[in-house]
Amino acid sequence: MGDVQIREWGAPGDLGWVLKSHGELYAAEYGFDHSFEQSVSRTIAGFAQADPARRRGWIAELDGRRIGSIACPPSDIGEDEVAQLRLLLLHPDARGIGLGGRLVDTCLAFARETGFRRIRLFTVDVLTAARALYERRGFTLTHQAPHAGSARR
Repeated sequence: MGDVQIREWGAPGDLGWVLKSHGELYAAEYGFDHSFEQSVSRTIAGFAQADPARRRGWIAELDGRRIGSIACPPSDIGEDEVAQLRLLLLHPDARGIGLGGRLVDTCLAFARETGFRRIRLFTVDVLTAARALYERRGFTLTHQAPHAGSARR
């Protein structure tokens, strides 16, 4: 695989790609229905409304093609000193090369540099590779529930 670049969101089509890719990949790989894509759209809308100085999103690109994403907005449940890790996604061709770790590390570094004291994330039970990555970065599981929009149980 060539040289992967990680850049901030901002190019035309970035947010649309994040939404579309989440909807398509999670439907194909996990049987998620349209309610998951709706949830992602709400996450993106909340991100857009957050203070620009306290939020960042990144796209991973290979040869100009988007292959991954992650976002780090402030908490959406009223915790001033808490950031969130959101919208981590890797195209299947980009998995297993350490890119997920690079994206998570980018998010964690931004949270530290911005002065957040903690970072939280929400994920679903079927994302075992992502959960293992989060645990390697020091996250601990505090609650678990299946995604209600998954056709596969």
